[in-house]
Amino acid sequence: MQSPKPNETSLPVLPGQPRQKDPVCGMTVDAAKAAARVEHAGKTYFFCSKRCAERFSADPKKFLAAPGTTTMESGSHRHAPSSDSVPAQPAAKPGVRYTCPMHPEIIQIGPGTCPKCGMALEPMDVFAEVEADPEYDSMLRRLRVSTALSAPLLILAMAGNWLHWPFSPSIKNWIELALATPVVLWGGWPFFVRFWQSLVHRSPNMFTLIGLGTAAAYLDSVVAVLFPQLFPATMSAMDGAAPVYFEAAAVITTLVLLGQVLELCARQKTSGAIRALLNLAPQQAHLLASDGSERDVALDSVKVGNHLRVRPGERVPVDGMVLAGASAVDESMVTGEPMPVEKAANDKVTGGTLNTSGSFVMQAQRVGSETTLAQIVKLVSESQRSRAPMQRLADQVAAYFVPTVVLVAVLAFVGWMLAGPEPRFAHALVAAVSVLIIACPCALGLATPMSIMVAVGRGAHAGVLVRNAEALEALAKVDTLVVDKTGTLTQGKPLVLRTAIFEGGGFGKDTLLWLSASVEQASEHPLARAIVTAARESSVALAPVEDFRAAPGGGVEGRVNGEIVLVGSRKFLEQQGVRGSTGEKLGSLDSGMSGPFAPSYVFVAVNGQLAGAIALGDQIKTTTPEALRQLRQDRLRLVMLTGDLKSPAEFVAKQLGIDEVQAEVQPDQKAEIVQRLKKEGRIVAMAGDGVNDAPALAAADVGIAMGTGTDVAIESAGITLLKGDLRGILRARKLSRATVKNIRQNLAFAFLYNIIGIPVAAGVFFPLFGWLLSPMLASAAMSFSSVSVIANALRLKTARLE
Repeated sequence: MQSPKPNETSLPVLPGQPRQKDPVCGMTVDAAKAAARVEHAGKTYFFCSKRCAERFSADPKKFLAAPGTTTMESGSHRHAPSSDSVPAQPAAKPGVRYTCPMHPEIIQIGPGTCPKCGMALEPMDVFAEVEADPEYDSMLRRLRVSTALSAPLLILAMAGNWLHWPFSPSIKNWIELALATPVVLWGGWPFFVRFWQSLVHRSPNMFTLIGLGTAAAYLDSVVAVLFPQLFPATMSAMDGAAPVYFEAAAVITTLVLLGQVLELCARQKTSGAIRALLNLAPQQAHLLASDGSERDVALDSVKVGNHLRVRPGERVPVDGMVLAGASAVDESMVTGEPMPVEKAANDKVTGGTLNTSGSFVMQAQRVGSETTLAQIVKLVSESQRSRAPMQRLADQVAAYFVPTVVLVAVLAFVGWMLAGPEPRFAHALVAAVSVLIIACPCALGLATPMSIMVAVGRGAHAGVLVRNAEALEALAKVDTLVVDKTGTLTQGKPLVLRTAIFEGGGFGKDTLLWLSASVEQASEHPLARAIVTAARESSVALAPVEDFRAAPGGGVEGRVNGEIVLVGSRKFLEQQGVRGSTGEKLGSLDSGMSGPFAPSYVFVAVNGQLAGAIALGDQIKTTTPEALRQLRQDRLRLVMLTGDLKSPAEFVAKQLGIDEVQAEVQPDQKAEIVQRLKKEGRIVAMAGDGVNDAPALAAADVGIAMGTGTDVAIESAGITLLKGDLRGILRARKLSRATVKNIRQNLAFAFLYNIIGIPVAAGVFFPLFGWLLSPMLASAAMSFSSVSVIANALRLKTARLE
């Protein structure tokens, strides 16, 4: 029976239940003020938002069965916050811990901001279920409203110096007050909270500077509108209107809101990589009881020692050992290799890997946070949190810049009070406030985001998708490139490399491929699909197959045009009594083959007689040799890491001239090797395409994913090469260098503006030249600084990357 839709009016508030828990997000809700209520099974549930109510109505059992649980955590055990925790806030899920990437000692239950740097906290425990982010929604609303009000305010203020409005300066000031007040007081409220926290914790950061500047600009402007007579006549317009800086306060607030929205959006994408990993595990497992009965249970109910059935096309639920049955399992999640691995009794299987063909029964040996998949999730999560964003540099500057600006403002006030003209207090107050206003980071706020924004667009046109601004900045400094083999250097999928016929078989190569593909078209095995694809690419019309039979982990049999055809492994053909030794034939088959592969052989028998074999394997991408040559010319140290066997890995490395090779490497070992290179002082980029590369991609200074790879790899990387071509790294490097250079130029413009503007605002030149910071001068200086930054950033659109 379907649950009713949310009803906000018909359901009464139950007496004695003023505080209720939202069963979807876990937030505490005031029953009298709940956004929505739903009645289910005779009980009323209260919700913080209509969205939560709608999700509950769609599937109540999902949220009532085990609230706040999930099938797998990110490998971290929950515990109480540390002594350094800030007050708890409502969490997306009950008990989820959040921490600051730059200050890992800050831990709290629920989302919020770091009291030391003002950054949005990131979750330590990530769940497979995508939860709404109320902080992102709030910031996005504030940004939209602030943008809509700041645009006309900026036009009104900036154009007022050159255009003649049909109203007086005093009326214009009142209009600016009306437009700026919602932006500063409502849109910028979260920043004033962070500003206050920075003062309480004595930790100056960018929000200290933003709070000081916007508050000074707004309050000074409000006083100028309400009490213009308090300002010196030398700074007032002809009708007595005093100077106002509403546009500066509003524009800075809007720019910072834009930065916060982008940061929160990036955090959601970061969590997306971990959710993609978590979703590799099935939500349920088929549990076998001692009496032989079978029932489905939630994954977190599986215990060590349980017997589980895994059917064709399903993912292995946990790590364990095969007890009965046989199949081919795609283990690319762990090894990165596309070739499926045959599994039989006593073989190990890994949770999250894909069972491609047969059915088998396994015994659970590692469950929950102990599985290989959970450890990969933990590595990715920890690596992503460990990277400090670009805000670190801004906060380091702010730690010195904020006290300096305050000191200059105090000295300006004292200087004007002691030696300034009458009215001294008015001049002193205007000078002190002007210093705080002029130091407001308008151009500084534009310097980096404008360059990054233009660079991201330029990169997209060149096939380089920049997902992380920090990665783009760091790529210019990279001196070591770690590359995966399969899917990065090679094609990453099984291909038919050669078809060979044996003496006495009586068939040609084309006929042998046609017979094999006709039988294999009924199979779902990855090697079978490769054979069928090769036949169709050769324009071979496949024949229907009769009496098809598949032996899991062995091969297939069927009747094609009256011929009994067997295709499979050496063991399978021997079990079927096929005449002819496969071992004697392999030598001639190997000698006629060349190329970077470790071939998997599929033998073909027709009417009981061994007829030939098909070799399948991987091949180097045609663009790889040229890409590596250019990367070496760019003075990059190349290191290959692969989960493949040592022999084929070294063969590929020799073909490509790579001297440093490490094979048979597990996902956690890849991340360890990357960390070891970083400890040696290397700046490391990692290029990969598979789930097994995700921990290393997250651990590297720059993660580079192939656009042709898995979603997990793409979500874990800061840069994606859309075409999967390593030559894109060269283009990304040139873009990175151009962007870093452009950002430095922008910062130079911004600091030059402050170096000139602050002394003028303080009145340093008044005794010599009679200069004061008039509204026109302040507006012109701010406009010139911002326009210079924007114009310079736009030059990146024409950057040469080829």
